[in-house]
Amino acid sequence: MSLYFEDIVPDVTHELGVYTFTREAIVAFASEYDPQEFHLDEEAGRRSIYGAMTASGWQTTSVWLRMLIDERNREADMMRYRGERPARYGPSPGFEKLKWVKPVFVNDTIRFTTRIIKKRDSRSRPQTGLVLFQNEGLNQHGELVFSLVSKMFVERRMPFGG
Repeated sequence: MSLYFEDIVPDVTHELGVYTFTREAIVAFASEYDPQEFHLDEEAGRRSIYGAMTASGWQTTSVWLRMLIDERNREADMMRYRGERPARYGPSPGFEKLKWVKPVFVNDTIRFTTRIIKKRDSRSRPQTGLVLFQNEGLNQHGELVFSLVSKMFVERRMPFGG
């Protein structure tokens, strides 16, 4: 995922990795960023609409982003090792369709993926193109728990129209 815009092929899925949401990690994140009681206390979680303690949706999103950046950095390191210069990514003009489809419970293991859904030339930034990614997280039961479409400007080898 450090490919240049011209090398990106739509419909390719990249496995980002898996993460297990431990009670300790859920409480640490919630204490700092999302201190709702059902993220902090097991009894409060049982009384909630979820019936158990859950991870913050923002924690799920943060873990996905960390895995995405780690994967991009690994690929960039491999390119540098081969003597190639990785493409520059960014900025991101944002995201859309963020969905926390199902709650993430204590000890759920989520598998994160990103799939290139489309790319288009950028007239306003001819040195880059815009790439859209479908990002997902599935729990250990294969159930979708997280979904997000992200957008990223990606460096071109040759400027558009040039």
